[in-house]
Amino acid sequence: MEPRSLRARLPVGTLATRAVGWVGAETAALAGTPPAAVDAEAVTVAYTSERWFRWEGQPGIGFAPLSGFFRTRDGWVRTHANYPHHERALRRALGLLGAPQDGDDPDRVGARLRALPTREAVEIITREGGLCVEVRREDPETDERLRASPLATVRRMADSPLEATVADASAPLRGVRVLDLTRVIAGPVATRTLALLGADVLRVDSPRIPEIAVQHLDTGHGKRSTLLDLDADADRRRFDGLLATADIVVLGYRPDALSRLGLESRALCARHPGMIVARLSAWGAAGGRGFDSLVQAASGIAWIESADGRTPGALPAQALDHTAGYALAAAVLTALRRRGEVGGSWLVETSLRRVAAELLGMPRDAGGDLAEPVDPDRFLQHFTVGGHDVVTAGPAVAYAGAPTGFRPPQPWGSSAPVWLPR
Repeated sequence: MEPRSLRARLPVGTLATRAVGWVGAETAALAGTPPAAVDAEAVTVAYTSERWFRWEGQPGIGFAPLSGFFRTRDGWVRTHANYPHHERALRRALGLLGAPQDGDDPDRVGARLRALPTREAVEIITREGGLCVEVRREDPETDERLRASPLATVRRMADSPLEATVADASAPLRGVRVLDLTRVIAGPVATRTLALLGADVLRVDSPRIPEIAVQHLDTGHGKRSTLLDLDADADRRRFDGLLATADIVVLGYRPDALSRLGLESRALCARHPGMIVARLSAWGAAGGRGFDSLVQAASGIAWIESADGRTPGALPAQALDHTAGYALAAAVLTALRRRGEVGGSWLVETSLRRVAAELLGMPRDAGGDLAEPVDPDRFLQHFTVGGHDVVTAGPAVAYAGAPTGFRPPQPWGSSAPVWLPR
């Protein structure tokens, strides 16, 4: 059954149930248990988790005022300014760094952008380190080329002895160590899924890069979180110690940043026999910064989801993020199973743009039947985190013996940089 509150002109619900179902099927194969049907309402709540998040009874924060669609002289752009450094870059590019930060902010930004051609607006914002893309029509030729590869690729990169994963159905990844170098939504959804299945997941962030606390808690279930500055010698030694005994490394940073730190995915596979490296990106081989909303805009989804044909629209959830996260987790499970059969180091990859191509290639609902709300209550979990009441969406992954709830999320940066005993 398709989760109807994810209905849109594009079949978001079908994509979502397939992605979550893939995780369940791969987990069942790894654990040797029967698969189970996906609950469409559970998938809906999981994909729209930000709607249901509560901190001391208060909802989380959605998109920032300067994140959105803006007209230009000859078209439309989409900006992303949820993080403070991206907002500063946007203001700097438009000559608004000293302007008041008040309710008129979007109007001031809109006025500056309406005076610029689309290409120039994108160039100057990008040059200053901001995030801005042109809102484009879909490109069927590019999408077809992207769909020629699997939604998530799984490749054996080097030889190593067999390493079977032995665990029970309720925690098939117990004893597996996952080093989580991701942020925002897609990567954390992938590692949250691995934590649900029993893995020891340790997320590592730089203390110099800000994080959105609500977003971290919404995707941080079952994981620990530590802060290490990899440009500082002592922290780098601690990190290298963690890396030496990790089974899985999940990467969500840009290739140039990873290269500077000596963390290229192929090099990790070569240096660490038996390691599974999972890499997530916004644009795939094209590289560059990106977020779900930007990929929607640049891939043609925004125009397809337009309510009137004149103003860009959006999917009813951050569906590219969530789907990429579940697809990456499922592919990691595939790699674990294959490693147990033939050994080796493995590289797993997907991108938000590849997910967009998948969605754009599926049959569409031309009628645009947009929404029927679900009752989320039976799919929500209540936690106490740092003395505060927190409500989040529960898990949607299903297979025989699957855990029915997440372990609590932990505050960002609250854990020591050590592995738990196996």
